[in-house]
Amino acid sequence: MGVDGSAASLHALDWAAQEAVIHGLGLRLVCGYALPSFAAASLDGGYAALDDSAIRAGAQAVVADAAEHVANAGVPVTSHVTVGDAAAVLIDESARVTMAVVGTRGGGGFAERLLGTVSSALPAHAQCPTIVVPTRRKAKGAPPEEEPLVVRPVRRVVVGLDGSPQAELALRWAIREAKVWGAELVAVTGVPVTAGSGTLAWLPAAVDHQQVLEDVATALDVLIDRVAAEEPGAPEITRTVRDGTGAQLLTEASADTDLLVVGSRGRGGFAGLLLGSTSQAVLHHAQCPVMIVTQKCTLEDDGVHPE
Repeated sequence: MGVDGSAASLHALDWAAQEAVIHGLGLRLVCGYALPSFAAASLDGGYAALDDSAIRAGAQAVVADAAEHVANAGVPVTSHVTVGDAAAVLIDESARVTMAVVGTRGGGGFAERLLGTVSSALPAHAQCPTIVVPTRRKAKGAPPEEEPLVVRPVRRVVVGLDGSPQAELALRWAIREAKVWGAELVAVTGVPVTAGSGTLAWLPAAVDHQQVLEDVATALDVLIDRVAAEEPGAPEITRTVRDGTGAQLLTEASADTDLLVVGSRGRGGFAGLLLGSTSQAVLHHAQCPVMIVTQKCTLEDDGVHPE
């Protein structure tokens, strides 16, 4: 669990704690810190002008406060403070944990996606699933202001499928989460077949769009039935194929869902942030926690701590 002392971080910490409890795992608190990049160029004394021990003490205080915050959660807690870029530190830690959890303000927008944040960089490069927890949820029928998102048990899991190997792995993780929580599991596939909805709008008018959706639904059933048969104790899975993009449908679903699970090719980098994939779009606009799964993620439960 990456912590930085912010409200978003503490909210994600609460979510990570309940996830650790339900899985019977420990909680590892990680804080990476670095000297400001302008230090050597703009200060006469260079890096020596800054007291590294004071900065490290501040990071340690953040971790100590976080540990106290979850002292009564009923899970073993360890911590780690290190020098380095926060995203790089968490990516390195991801090789040794079951899940990585970070918070985000969920503001979205072009600038946030272009510049990149920990919650953008980590999912693309982590070697375990990353769960990004937004700080706020817009209440249905409420004024434009946003209301704080209350941490609640996972009762509904939605997974986005597109037939890719990444999506299949996401489905397996979604089944895992639904099983441990006893939650409803819904598989959603978006097929943009009508004008204005996306990449298949070029289909000639003579094409039966409903038949396209039905063909995709049949393929979805084959995938889900095969994976469910390979996953002991898999819950009943509701299947939904709708006209629209996956990002659009999953973002809409996030309003009344407790956890979204999506796959990602994990290419990362500038192009991935700028162009935006389904997982990136969902990540920045979802109103509930989002689990990002890449091909680097495995389902082996080795008992290490969720980060």
